[in-house]
Amino acid sequence: MRLTDLLTPEAVISSLKATSKKQALLELSEKAAELSGLGAREIFDALLQRERLGSTGIGDGVAIPHGKLMKLKNIFGVFARLERPIDFEALDGAPVDLIFLLITPESSGADHLKALACAARVLRDPSMVATIRATRDAGALYSLLAQCSQPHAA
Repeated sequence: MRLTDLLTPEAVISSLKATSKKQALLELSEKAAELSGLGAREIFDALLQRERLGSTGIGDGVAIPHGKLMKLKNIFGVFARLERPIDFEALDGAPVDLIFLLITPESSGADHLKALACAARVLRDPSMVATIRATRDAGALYSLLAQCSQPHAA
């Protein structure tokens, strides 16, 4: 699985202006709804339900909020670089400025975990993360994410 399997150029936000975790999740849910045809509220509720289990802030300024939705047909993601870091209740306590939202069909099974692993692998690379943080253009961000998303054995 590659990030380009999960992400389209339209699903990249280069400068999200959210000032809180809830606002970021809401705005990302609205973008996901626009791209998927599902309701923003349904997506937002699925994300909040997952966040109640524990923060999806994985550390080093990165969060990978995710949820499963029954009506969804395909796995997809939305990537955002935040204008300013926000508190995401991350495991390391550091504020988050990079968010990869992942939505999967309820029946996705192992593909859900593969998609999470794919996003985490890319966003754990310190040099890639530094380059992403320095990039302001959505098209350039998509190109970067596509470039580093080499296929991995599943």
